[in-house]
Amino acid sequence: MLPLMALLRNAYSLLTDDASIHRGKLFCPGTCVDQQLMRTLPALSLRPATVDDAALIASIHSASWQATYRGLLPDAFLDGEVTRERAAYWEARLSAPGGERRIVLIAELAGEPIGFVCVERQPESTWGVLLDNLHALPGYQGIGVGKLLMRAAEDWARAQGEAQLYLYVLEGNTPAIGFYERQGWQFVGAEPDHMGGVDITALRYVYRLNR
Repeated sequence: MLPLMALLRNAYSLLTDDASIHRGKLFCPGTCVDQQLMRTLPALSLRPATVDDAALIASIHSASWQATYRGLLPDAFLDGEVTRERAAYWEARLSAPGGERRIVLIAELAGEPIGFVCVERQPESTWGVLLDNLHALPGYQGIGVGKLLMRAAEDWARAQGEAQLYLYVLEGNTPAIGFYERQGWQFVGAEPDHMGGVDITALRYVYRLNR
């Protein structure tokens, strides 16, 4: 199994290959960082999350949903309940047993948290390792954060001896769907779900790690 820092270094190396990225799953719409600014930005970095980061992760998660899901989920949920719900969710999740089955990484730009990823082994699943969350604050697409987080998730799953990742994306989240498909993810099905007080359709995508 690769040490965590080796995984982070592998993921970080992608930034030297391609600094541009389209919107990823749950990435928020906003003004992309222009090319001149991007050349002067400090390097992105990743760090492991701890229980103390629960409130921080919840705030990024909430902001991402509020921007990305506008028009897909009720405004009443996005403008009210989502903040409290995500705060309780992450406090419980990061405190729960089974932390060895998951990794949560926070992306930082010059020490400022701007995104996170959560990936978890699902022993009972036939689909592989769940890429459960990939989020960035509004306005931070275009600098490589999504690809950095995704590659870190892939490297971690490989280090666990796994062969496949899977995820769910909300039907209608066109930017996220396009991003994943450009990265080589394949659509394999859809499932009914319930979110924000309404019925939704979750699209399942998979990514083979032997490539």
